[in-house]
Amino acid sequence: MFARSAHLLRPALARLYATPPHPSTLLYLEHASGKLTGGTLCALTAAKLLGGEITGVLMGSQTELDAVLPQARKLDGLTKILTSSSRLYVHSVPETTVPFFQKLVQDRGYTHLFSSTSSTSKSFLPRLAAQLDVQPISDVTSISVESGADIYTRPIYAGNAISTVKPTSDGLRIVTVRSTAFQQSGIGSSDVAVEDIAPAEPSEVQAEHLKTMTTESTRPELGSSDIVISGGRGLKSRANFDATLTPLADRLGAAIGASRAAVDAGYADNSLQVGQTGKIVAPSLYIAIGISGAIQHLAGMKDSKFIVAINKDPDAPIFQVADGGLEADLFDAVPELLTKLPERK
Repeated sequence: MFARSAHLLRPALARLYATPPHPSTLLYLEHASGKLTGGTLCALTAAKLLGGEITGVLMGSQTELDAVLPQARKLDGLTKILTSSSRLYVHSVPETTVPFFQKLVQDRGYTHLFSSTSSTSKSFLPRLAAQLDVQPISDVTSISVESGADIYTRPIYAGNAISTVKPTSDGLRIVTVRSTAFQQSGIGSSDVAVEDIAPAEPSEVQAEHLKTMTTESTRPELGSSDIVISGGRGLKSRANFDATLTPLADRLGAAIGASRAAVDAGYADNSLQVGQTGKIVAPSLYIAIGISGAIQHLAGMKDSKFIVAINKDPDAPIFQVADGGLEADLFDAVPELLTKLPERK
């Protein structure tokens, strides 16, 4: 019922922005551990839907650029890559990143600035938009071009309604892309040209990066794994969370996620949270164990290709979006499931 109402309200949700006649897109090439992020490859796919030239921009230390550039130069769809090396760009602090992008888009007249939706882009793109007096279009899930105008859709109200954004006049567009909505761009047949540009050194930096805390794991990355197994408050303790989900995830070669309730209760690290305020995932298989299915959690996983829910509450909202459901005690169901699954080779 609500979905029908949302459809009827779409014209009222439409917002108007400036539209450039000839797209010239600057794509932020985010990287980590010597590789481009999967989200960046999805953002490139989205940018290609506009047509026109796409220029990638790589920032970081010279060592980082040397590691990432060979991969970036072969991306299908890029027409050029700009590189800028500085110790200030190693950790993408907004106070140092924003002046660089502000000068770049103003000097070169790009019509669009694309990036994946990530913690990094969320930290500096809103600041850049404010400096340029531009309204960013965030978390885009589809792009089309109609009668020369680019049209975007993005989820609102925890994914229960879709907002349509239609530009009507000239101006810069700052767009972040939901990576689960687009395929990763592939490799092209030849290397693209590279141009080195000087960093924009700010006169005074009022923030300093102190340290980066990461969780080391040999398990597939949550945001890009083909199979995700998530646990909720129904697991009752951190010990149960680990003892129940880890063997199943190991057997399936899956990433492990958690509901916000499980994270808040201390069962799992915050980096594993799936939902509106956590990570957005869309794997081929999503298994929800002991998760009731609050709207905030559904917003982060309902685009999964196949959803399986295990919960002893027959009225749990998770069953409304599940493709397959098992009404059972998870402490009985998961061990039995393990006995029926073949060993992973």
